Amino acid sequence: MNRKRLKFYIYYFLIFVLLFIAVSNQVQAAPSVSSQKAILMDQETGRVLFEKDAHTRSRIASITKIMTAILAVESGKLEQDVTVSSNAAGTEGSSLYLKAGEKIKLEDLVYGLMLRSGNDGAVAIAEHVGGSLEGFVYMMNEKSKEIGMENTHFANPHGLDDHEGHYSTAYDMALLTKYSMGNERYREIAGTKVHTAPNPEEKWDRKWRNKNRLLTELYKYSTGGKTGYTKLAKRTLVSTASKDGENLIAVTLNGPDDWNDHMDLFEYGFKEYDYKIVLNKGKINKMEDDVYKNHVFLKRESVLSLTDEEVEEVRVEYRMLKPDEGWLKNKQAPDIVGKAVVYLDDKEADSLPVYFKRESPKEKEKSWWKFWAFSIESIIGVRDHG
Repeated sequence: MNRKRLKFYIYYFLIFVLLFIAVSNQVQAAPSVSSQKAILMDQETGRVLFEKDAHTRSRIASITKIMTAILAVESGKLEQDVTVSSNAAGTEGSSLYLKAGEKIKLEDLVYGLMLRSGNDGAVAIAEHVGGSLEGFVYMMNEKSKEIGMENTHFANPHGLDDHEGHYSTAYDMALLTKYSMGNERYREIAGTKVHTAPNPEEKWDRKWRNKNRLLTELYKYSTGGKTGYTKLAKRTLVSTASKDGENLIAVTLNGPDDWNDHMDLFEYGFKEYDYKIVLNKGKINKMEDDVYKNHVFLKRESVLSLTDEEVEEVRVEYRMLKPDEGWLKNKQAPDIVGKAVVYLDDKEADSLPVYFKRESPKEKEKSWWKFWAFSIESIIGVRDHG
């Protein structure tokens, strides 16, 4: 073999090796999950960090109860006593063993719903908060529209396989969890390992331990979630985790090894992504127009969940109204004069309103006196001679 041909083979072998390493690193970085459908979402920004068939409609089993719980929490009735109906007491499946006619605080029912997945508790909550089962289901679907769950329809408050028209997606359930985790009371309930509730008809109190093993024993960064299982839906799981100020949501549907799926997803998210401030709140300095210069500002920061490599790919575009010099004289200046659009990979990742700062009468008076003080100092030479 001549030297020229040898160099040719060595060259292409090195290229092959480099490509193999690059592909291997990408494969290793992305988690492998057993679940048919899965998603990892950043809780603060809503950015999807990983997905697998996340928009296909599926049965969801007891993770339905996240919606039931947040509606109960938002009802403002947690301190009220609920009278358990015979319809609620007779609900099949996982149970709190409620008795028809007994009274129990709504707050305790929500704990039993989230920790022990009580189907009887779900119906009791629905009847009390919604006035009827049908009324509560209507509330569930209205709330799902409000949140933006476009591929979801609820037919009951517990997730049993008694309706064909009861479904959601991994993405929609992540949206619901993001919304719910914004409520402090919900976060507290979902993250509780054990809850004790009074049981007046017995000599002992009810004691419910959370079925979420990620929270109770497996994953130290777990902050809550909800388990689910039916014969048709198989294993479903929603969980949340926090590490070093980063908050993530994982959802898996039909996942035979869901505990490990969630831990792998979280570890991937915590390792690969971090919060980065891409726009600071306050005065915007990058304005060339005299009307906008030193007069426009942002009221909040723009924070994205990014890999180190993605930081350089972020760009900001300002879309502003046509400036009017009269605004500087407080002539009908609008509060919002444009928006700052943050792009990642040429896709809109965030949008912030740009505000115009009007000069207050006190600031105008102060500016007027500063002008005359400066003029007098110049005339008498103070600024020249000190």
